[in-house]
Amino acid sequence: MRAQQINRVSSIGLIVLSLTAFVTVLLGMVLPAVLSGHIPPPQPDEGTSAHIFQLSIVALVPVGLLFLATADWTQPVRSVRRLAFPAAAVVLAFGILYYFEKYYPAHHG
Repeated sequence: MRAQQINRVSSIGLIVLSLTAFVTVLLGMVLPAVLSGHIPPPQPDEGTSAHIFQLSIVALVPVGLLFLATADWTQPVRSVRRLAFPAAAVVLAFGILYYFEKYYPAHHG
């Protein structure tokens, strides 16, 4: 497989993994909070959605390194542009987690 093909596949992997993390946070925290008005109480085990989120974030590291290693750095703007969407999805996911951990319980329930 050529570097360009590996880069394309790793770019798709970054999108899929970052969307998985974001959607998992939405479905695991935001949706229950919106529907019930409060966050469900913590479980002894973090739950499936937390594990899916954690695995997707961990998997982003090698896929991201593969993307960076195979990127065409003669066109850096193109490479960085392909990172923008996955980066935004991960930042939003962590932002939502931060909000729900620090602020939401204080105002609700």
